[in-house]
Amino acid sequence: MDGEHTTIRRTVRAEIRVRGSLFVATAAPVDSPAGALEQLEEVRREYHDATHHCYAYRIGPRGNQYKAHDGGEPAGSAGKPILGALEREGLTDIVLVVTRYFGGTKLGIGGLARAYASAAQEAIRSAEKVTIYACERWKVSFPHAQISTVMYLLNRFEVRILETRYDQEVNITVEVRQGRSPELREQLVNRTSGNIRLLPLE
Repeated sequence: MDGEHTTIRRTVRAEIRVRGSLFVATAAPVDSPAGALEQLEEVRREYHDATHHCYAYRIGPRGNQYKAHDGGEPAGSAGKPILGALEREGLTDIVLVVTRYFGGTKLGIGGLARAYASAAQEAIRSAEKVTIYACERWKVSFPHAQISTVMYLLNRFEVRILETRYDQEVNITVEVRQGRSPELREQLVNRTSGNIRLLPLE
């Protein structure tokens, strides 16, 4: 849905073995390509003696910023399968690095693609998913007589209240999910007979 996307809550790691080779998959939440590359460098330092470090990342609410890298493996055999695993799960704001320790047996391009995809899927499977909602902030002002109606609607729409001030009227600063804001705005205006002011904040 517009205004929301799914990532993982924290860094996770999973391992698989395929015909002697060890594949270590590290998935981490990130919010920029630079952050993804920093995470890649951390993994490279930790597994400095590994044969390959292949990765993919997706950034942004729709995953519009993405990259897949084969890390020295044959073209298309590593980065693309890792990226495919992220896309299938609808995950973004994430980097997934699969480190390989060569076990002496060549797997072929098809075997490599399956191994890298399996390692990526194993890490994703063990991760805790979290949905991030795009939000907007409003200043809501209304007469004291309307407080029960307004607070009922804010609670019903799961609005986060950031600040409340009681002056000549009630002034509340709130954070609203973008996907719910049009309906909430309509409800607030209708239920208070227009006796309310909604000011968007930067």
